[in-house]
Amino acid sequence: MMNITFVFLMNSVLLGVGLAMDAFSVSLANGLNDSKMNKARMSIIAGVFAIFQAAMPMIGWTCVHTIVQYFSSFEKLIPWIALVLLLYIGGKMLIEGIRGGDEVDEGVKNLSFGALMIQGIATSIDALSVGFTIADYNFLMALICALIIAVVTFAICIFGLIIGKKVGTKIAGKANILGGVILIVIGIEIFVKGLLG
Repeated sequence: MMNITFVFLMNSVLLGVGLAMDAFSVSLANGLNDSKMNKARMSIIAGVFAIFQAAMPMIGWTCVHTIVQYFSSFEKLIPWIALVLLLYIGGKMLIEGIRGGDEVDEGVKNLSFGALMIQGIATSIDALSVGFTIADYNFLMALICALIIAVVTFAICIFGLIIGKKVGTKIAGKANILGGVILIVIGIEIFVKGLLG
């Protein structure tokens, strides 16, 4: 049974925003290093990030459901796992943002397809853990959540590329701080909801 509520949609959008911050930071760097980037190239870069951000939660969700079928007691650990993973990821982003640890990869200047794929994987690997946080969704809801994350990521990355072309990477650290805070809040919310049943 599908239960798409405002809270579900809002959580999906917030997950998308939180997870897209790494991709946003990389998009800023890409935009900074290619001020003549055309719209088609921007769409390809944002599209790659969006696809990875949508695929990773679905891979995580599939893994969780494969495991849960055999070990039903594992389900009780999901809120704890979600809390630990999102606190770790969010905390790491927060620390990087506070330290100002945003390095512009030299490979960004001549962004090949291979380099773009590596960026896509590197910025979305954290999204794998979202499979744990959305484990209580059925397949259709998980897919809708992943698609919302993809749309949000695409929009944020396009915005990042545009800003990067005009401003540079000065606000990338703030993006990491915002992303970290959002992921920590979602982790706590999922944990509390899981404990309260």
